[in-house]
Amino acid sequence: MFELATKKKILNETELFVLDMDGTFYLDNDILDGALDFLESVKNAGKDFIFFTNNSSTSPALYIEKLKRMNCHINRDKIMTSGDVMIRFLDTNYKGKSVYLLGTPALQESFEEAGINLFKPEVSEKEGFVPCDTANIPDIVVVGFDKTLTYEKLTNACTYIRKGALFLATHLDINCPMKGGFIPDCGAMCAAMTLSTGKEPKYVGKPFKETVDMVASFTGVAKEKITFVGDRLYTDVATGVKNGAKGVLVLTGEATLRDIETSDVKPDAVFEGIKEMGEILITLS
Repeated sequence: MFELATKKKILNETELFVLDMDGTFYLDNDILDGALDFLESVKNAGKDFIFFTNNSSTSPALYIEKLKRMNCHINRDKIMTSGDVMIRFLDTNYKGKSVYLLGTPALQESFEEAGINLFKPEVSEKEGFVPCDTANIPDIVVVGFDKTLTYEKLTNACTYIRKGALFLATHLDINCPMKGGFIPDCGAMCAAMTLSTGKEPKYVGKPFKETVDMVASFTGVAKEKITFVGDRLYTDVATGVKNGAKGVLVLTGEATLRDIETSDVKPDAVFEGIKEMGEILITLS
């Protein structure tokens, strides 16, 4: 489907590779064959890379530790999450506004460290579930991949949205792949809230413009010289092809060649995996 010349052209034109993680660089806890060699080939070619994951349930520090166990050693400036994009979006557009966060303790800590004004409902002394105080609502509700979601959090968030709070979410992934299947992700949680409130959230992670803007601003690389690499057409690839960058699909995760035929998102190139990318890149150095 994609000739070698096309693959070489994409690799040549790229100055910064934005790498998805699970399904692209590793699978669960196992690094993919050729992944570390690819990073070495990027360095030798005078190019750069950064990891980006839509998963906002885990802090960058924990990802760094996970990669370290795979013998991939990076600093904080080499990894970005949809949570980081949301923090930047809030700081740029809604600085100082109160935010009710549906997120894990790791995401909450990131928000606090960034100085986001987190809203905390009044705690009732009554036993059992008590609806939130509707006279006191936050400016914004932010939904992340909250693995600590409770019915009380869900109810509070829906109540605030109905009362006029802005509805934002870190990313639109419906399911998160796990060994043996999937678990509900941020998009699934938002879908339930939309059914309850009639309101749709604004998403900022992949595949949206805010992600490309942040990567370009953070790294100083022009959008047209940035290539998003991943195993999903509707997030990883779409981020690049829909926002002035490039999108490359690897076949080591979710998407298959057949999926391309039925998708409205067409990658700029397709590789068997990150290993093939590295092998071709070496020949260009």
